[in-house]
Amino acid sequence: MRALATLGNVNVDLIIGPTAPWPQLGTEVLVAHDDLRPGGAAGNAALAWAGLGVPFLVASNVGDDALGRWLSDAFIPHSSRWSTSATSTTISVGLTHPDDERTVFTTRGHLPALSWDEARAQLDVLGGERLDGGLLLLCGSFLTDRLTADYPAIFAWARARGVEVALDPGWPVAGWTEAEKARVASWLACTQHLLVNEVEATAMSGRDGVADAMLVLAAVMPHDATVVVKSGPGGANGWRAGAVAHATAPAVQVIDTIGAGDIFNAGYLLAVAEGGALPDSMAAGVALASKAISTSPRAYERSFAGVSA
Repeated sequence: MRALATLGNVNVDLIIGPTAPWPQLGTEVLVAHDDLRPGGAAGNAALAWAGLGVPFLVASNVGDDALGRWLSDAFIPHSSRWSTSATSTTISVGLTHPDDERTVFTTRGHLPALSWDEARAQLDVLGGERLDGGLLLLCGSFLTDRLTADYPAIFAWARARGVEVALDPGWPVAGWTEAEKARVASWLACTQHLLVNEVEATAMSGRDGVADAMLVLAAVMPHDATVVVKSGPGGANGWRAGAVAHATAPAVQVIDTIGAGDIFNAGYLLAVAEGGALPDSMAAGVALASKAISTSPRAYERSFAGVSA
């Protein structure tokens, strides 16, 4: 199996809800559910790999506070080389709604302080040999300011080691301005696997439909790159070298959709690492995410056994 690693936003998630309609200013609302847990896009992918019992690397930092120590403890032994930044730990508060949608409020916290020098030292923990020829998932791009500024260096580092980069950038704080679209296009030129949801795909591409959006995004990526668009209960759609694929999502009783797309990323990349073709890899991502969002506590279950590399 090819090596797996993720780099990006590992932070604290506080999930509360559900609530509807939106509360009036100055009022207090009681909710039925709360869950304080490690999360973030990179964190959720790492937790899924850990739950599946597969080897992986996760590079990160934490804040210099009690939540930072708690977050680090949640990822032992992988967090043994994480750096500590002299700031508070990033917290995302997710307010859930009865229709399974949510509103998320995120503090800046420690994420903007993570540097490529710190992360590279963690990824090179075994002299770089462990990740050579593997897969690196970059995510939370608009929350990790210093790290994102060094994406050109990260892409060069990955290219020198035969590492394929997967990218799930998230949503820019200022929205999809032309400047942000151009910045992301420069990243896509060095990305082998783009993993986005429908809203992100259409916003990034400026196209209304998923099929057209995949073509526009693929046009600025390497010729053998893959575009995957995650559609929640609609499954996922993929494009690679002119071939399209679709993975259907099973009908499940949804308990918690927070991080579903991140867990899809983990399942998809694990299947790729095991030699899976695009349809199989997408199906593995959908199956893993479907299992996770329909279980409490969350369960991670493999559904694909690929060819060992």
